[in-house]
Amino acid sequence: MDFLQSLTAGPWIYPVVAASILLDVFLPVLPSGFLVITAATAATATATVVSPGVPSLFPLLLCAATASVLGDFLAYRLARRGGARLDRALARSRRLALAQERLGTTLARGGGLLVVLARFAPAGRSVVSLGAGAAKRRVKEFLPWSAVAGVTWASYSVGLGWLGGQWLGATWFSAGVSTLALFLAGGLSAYLIRRPSAAPAPAS
Repeated sequence: MDFLQSLTAGPWIYPVVAASILLDVFLPVLPSGFLVITAATAATATATVVSPGVPSLFPLLLCAATASVLGDFLAYRLARRGGARLDRALARSRRLALAQERLGTTLARGGGLLVVLARFAPAGRSVVSLGAGAAKRRVKEFLPWSAVAGVTWASYSVGLGWLGGQWLGATWFSAGVSTLALFLAGGLSAYLIRRPSAAPAPAS
């Protein structure tokens, strides 16, 4: 417990978490989810131990959600303003082409469940954010759902870390179990996205 707390203690943990979440829309291999869960797990120790340096849950949640939405918006703007080379690169991606088709129909019909599900799926956030920009979707169609997705993902990740710390203690084992639960949610989201029913029928 002491090592986990010392690793996440200090105000530096917030910018590190924010930078990881901000950048993993471009580099999905970054362990942003694990960082959030680890910090939230360490925060459970404040209930029994006086540790002023241990991160607090609400600032951590706010930091994670804000960085998630900002990262989505940066990827969206990059793809929307990209030149011919970027457009050709995106067009060669089957996943991006499929995401553009599904996302365009979904947003046009006023629904954004795909955006929320994609936030949990492996690399889904990157595909949807870049796909929305490449498809020239309007900001007001994409950004509100990105905000919902960011808050949902951040709340779920922080909640997992907190619950794991409450039940199993502020240990690496607890952080690992909570991270596994996050991966399981990602796998379920990826399954739901790939189902044919995930793509709404075009409006008549």
